Amino acid sequence: MGEENNPDNAMESVEEKVVNIYSEIMSKYKRKPIRNVNKMMEILKTEYKLLVDKKLVTLVVAAFLAGRPVLFEGPPGTGKTEIGEAILTLWAGKPALVIPCSENYDEYRVIGDFHPLMAFKYGFNEKSFIPRPLLAALILDAGVLVDEIRRSNEEFQNMLLDIIDKRRIIVPELRKIFYAKGEGFQVIFTSNPEDYAQSELSDAFLRRVVRIPFNYPPPEVEIEIIRLRYDVDVELEPKILEGMVQVVNLLRQKAAYKPGPADTVLWSRIAGRLASLRGKQQVTVSEVVDAATIVLYKRVGEEEIVDEALEKVFGLHP
Repeated sequence: MGEENNPDNAMESVEEKVVNIYSEIMSKYKRKPIRNVNKMMEILKTEYKLLVDKKLVTLVVAAFLAGRPVLFEGPPGTGKTEIGEAILTLWAGKPALVIPCSENYDEYRVIGDFHPLMAFKYGFNEKSFIPRPLLAALILDAGVLVDEIRRSNEEFQNMLLDIIDKRRIIVPELRKIFYAKGEGFQVIFTSNPEDYAQSELSDAFLRRVVRIPFNYPPPEVEIEIIRLRYDVDVELEPKILEGMVQVVNLLRQKAAYKPGPADTVLWSRIAGRLASLRGKQQVTVSEVVDAATIVLYKRVGEEEIVDEALEKVFGLHP
């Protein structure tokens, strides 16, 4: 058989590889891009069960229209990652790709790398090249959420910014330049400035992003978030719910681990399931306190702080 007819030598382009690798993910979401703020707000609430401030959504859309990446910065559990991924998905009309950062991340982990055995056999070309999420998102015109950007190094941050500025990715080994072909390719970064063992964001990075701060919501909004995301057919009385929000606000003042709305939502869901398993029609203080031991006990040595908050609000502790 001639070498040119050998299927092993068929050259699959990088673009074809991206489509083949990510087709299953992309096929799970079929909707046209949504650029209207009010429509986006409606879908975030009804389909994603996310209560998002209209000003925040408007600022993100404005930044995308101006061709700027966005930085969501604030404490954990406030919805940065979930909200960012949802907005990117709605904006592009395709599922957003998520890149969780760590200190050893480099271009090979997010752009692409060469399979060692394939490169040995066929050389450093498109046949042995494996595209990674950032390059895939650019080719597919999809959004990218870069999670916990502060955990990466400055070199990695600057590499990303060059790509965002030019809306292109250069792969020297392939002698190819890949360009974004539409407005769907947008980036949202998330960051928790209070996290330990992380690097500072460079001035070059901060100059190029639009920063949107996140914080814990006021009690009435947190209660609305819990009600929106509560998914158990067991009644959760307003008084119980208000008490749970009081507890987490006490912990945010005193504990090293500060529970976010995501923790409060999980707490309510587990309490509801405990009540259901016990044959009850509504959540009682007993379920709330029992659920707290697996949701709010996060750091060794802080159990007493949680117990004190539970006793202060509910008059009962584990």
